[in-house]
Amino acid sequence: MSLRLYDTGTRSVRTFEPLEEGRVGMYVCGATPQAAPHIGHLRSGVIYDVLLRWLRRSGYEVTFVRNVTDVDDKIIAVSQAQNRPWFAVAEANQRVFTQGYDLLGCLPPTIEPRATGHVPEMIVLIRRLIEAGHAYAVGGDVYFDVRSWADRYGALSNQRLENMRSAGDTPNEEFKRDPRDFALWKSAKPGEPSWETPWGEGRPGWHLECSAMATKYLGPAFDIHGGGVDLIFPHHENEIAQSQAAGDGFARYWLHNGLLTVDGEKMAKSVGNVVLLDDLLGKARPAEVRYYLASAHYRSLMDYTDAALAEAVSAYQRVEGFVTRAAELVGTGLAEGELPEAFTAALDDDLGVPQALAVVHETVREGNSALASGDQEAARRHLASVRAMMDVLGLDPLSRQWSRAGEEDLLPVVEALVTVALEQRQAARARKDYASADAIRDQLAKAGIVVEDTPHGPRWELKRD
Repeated sequence: MSLRLYDTGTRSVRTFEPLEEGRVGMYVCGATPQAAPHIGHLRSGVIYDVLLRWLRRSGYEVTFVRNVTDVDDKIIAVSQAQNRPWFAVAEANQRVFTQGYDLLGCLPPTIEPRATGHVPEMIVLIRRLIEAGHAYAVGGDVYFDVRSWADRYGALSNQRLENMRSAGDTPNEEFKRDPRDFALWKSAKPGEPSWETPWGEGRPGWHLECSAMATKYLGPAFDIHGGGVDLIFPHHENEIAQSQAAGDGFARYWLHNGLLTVDGEKMAKSVGNVVLLDDLLGKARPAEVRYYLASAHYRSLMDYTDAALAEAVSAYQRVEGFVTRAAELVGTGLAEGELPEAFTAALDDDLGVPQALAVVHETVREGNSALASGDQEAARRHLASVRAMMDVLGLDPLSRQWSRAGEEDLLPVVEALVTVALEQRQAARARKDYASADAIRDQLAKAGIVVEDTPHGPRWELKRD
């Protein structure tokens, strides 16, 4: 059975056939780091990490590109509200994203390009669109002309152009030929970052950035483009329009992961229900958090509750318990051992992680029975199988990442995460935003980190049981 993936573009499950045999180009929309990541962001990171691991285990050489949108309206708004440089806001929060991915065992991308490093490529793409009659410059802005692409615009999101509302992406709506036209380039405003272009100083539009970066590293056509379901429109729709209108084939398979809610509600600061990684680390180890975030099908809506996390913790510990006991009796086994056919079939069927985990737990039950009966050969075989499956999911309990013997290796990552959080707390105190400062301290306390203010600055330590 070959790999099949649900393609949003065709709204169907398609057999995966890469452009080049044995090679895969995959682009995933990464962070817009105006704030620290919540668990919805990290769920996306884990999902595409599992896909990356499965593609590689299936024999593909994968070029994995995950971008950073380090200049954006939201980042600028946070910068102005906190009276901090926009690049400082983006850099501090991007470090937290990276450390969160690392803490959850996500493999690093082949390259992680930043929008601010690819303005020349964006200028070239804008010029191609203007010359092809699909974009126009006015008042220092440049807009994509959606009516020039009317017969194709809306195909990904299954919408008709006449039913769409204004793009609402610029205060200069009067410059547009059509209110649905979207900004490729935004003219400079006082106090905002800007770059010089043939159309005047300004900064890129959000959608333009991804098209320029994806094609630079993966070519004019590539295999997989991923991201959250909330990006289908307008972000991914606009990426397709501007890329194909410029003459690029762009992505051949569009994958979208479902969102994560909290007790049935969308996460929002206004509601006060945003869940950060630190919140979960006060209740579960990183491997258990990863298990939880990976356990639902990637396209499903996932609702976070403490009870659901607790169930995932218990499930992972059942696997870990078998692996630990079996390894003590028969040796560690091989994480790259043979995979059961049912496990392979589950992941080949649109990355069916829930069904794959069912195979893992059935094998664990069989392995425990072998241990109870004293059948060491069967126990050894089941251990190798469990480790191989969990390795594909990035969850092998005996790996360096997750073994209890290697917990000290996590301390540098924890220290880096806490350092960034304390920097944000000190910045809040400096601007006399004591409520935010206290909130950061309370979040650290929930994660088992005690902060003490001293004459020489804050110090912290892990709370011991």
